[in-house]
Amino acid sequence: MKTYKYDTVPVIVFIYLAIMLLSACKDKQDLRVLKGAHNFDQTHSVAKAYDFIADYLDNISDGRLLMDVYPNGQLGTDRECLELLQIGSIDITKVSSGVLENFVPQFKVLGLPYIFRDKTHQFKILDGPIGRELLLTGEKYRLRGLGYYDSGSRSFYSKDILIKTPADLKGLKIRTMESPTAMNMVKQMGGAATPISFGELYTALQAGIVDGAENNPPSLYLTRHYEVCKYYSIDEHTSLPDVLLISTHTWNSLTAPQQLWLMEAVDASIVYQRKLWEEAEKYALEQLRKEGVIIIYPDKAPFIEIVQPLYRQYEKEPEIAELITAIKETM
Repeated sequence: MKTYKYDTVPVIVFIYLAIMLLSACKDKQDLRVLKGAHNFDQTHSVAKAYDFIADYLDNISDGRLLMDVYPNGQLGTDRECLELLQIGSIDITKVSSGVLENFVPQFKVLGLPYIFRDKTHQFKILDGPIGRELLLTGEKYRLRGLGYYDSGSRSFYSKDILIKTPADLKGLKIRTMESPTAMNMVKQMGGAATPISFGELYTALQAGIVDGAENNPPSLYLTRHYEVCKYYSIDEHTSLPDVLLISTHTWNSLTAPQQLWLMEAVDASIVYQRKLWEEAEKYALEQLRKEGVIIIYPDKAPFIEIVQPLYRQYEKEPEIAELITAIKETM
């Protein structure tokens, strides 16, 4: 029988294609894409930190662990994203600790007024044993903390009056987050705490539904609330961090290398975001002054004194009382 040397070529090609197909299938099986959501536009430091994580993961994992980012509240408000996280519909989100306390009660300690002496003390708490322990307290609620982003300190801004002392808050309707701790603080200072969605605040200020609000300089500037509120009293009553969280469904499904990649990316993003925040805060204050906002730094002593009863309320909650003591004793 006559044979041809090319009779085996189709077989070789078939084997080669089969190997390539199996290899491609294996690569596809190894690929994991996380869904990350936040409610900021692309100019915000948190949005840039998310993009940083996505790029970092791509590089460190050789494209095997990726993150798709959904900005601008595309997937819902902070509260809605937390609920989606709990059922595993999204993988990663960022919320203020003030919102998180509604899901994980221990986080209310971070919203207590003047709980931190200064930023150095705050970062020592957040990056140390107390902060790390808090990140894991949410696991029983299907929320695992990954780390803390800087969100500065919150201070009062208003339409018609410069708030120099707590007495100036009497009778003013002040917008707060949906945080019992924040609402109790404003009430203790003499104001009327009015929880309103942040996205609706500009209109509420214009319409006189509220007389003012409390937030950090970048938020006041980027939302253009300064167009309505020309008085900013930087009393720095609270320093609520932003908390980056992952669904426990997602975390438990990641392999050990994937968990390590993610934590390395998050840790690097925290350093990056905090630097960006510092720059954004300085820039915002410069621009607010240019826009004619009157900015003062009142004496904090009267504000600190008037909120002390809030601390006494937690003497009946041993877990929170212990956290308060631990934070205050940390030098």
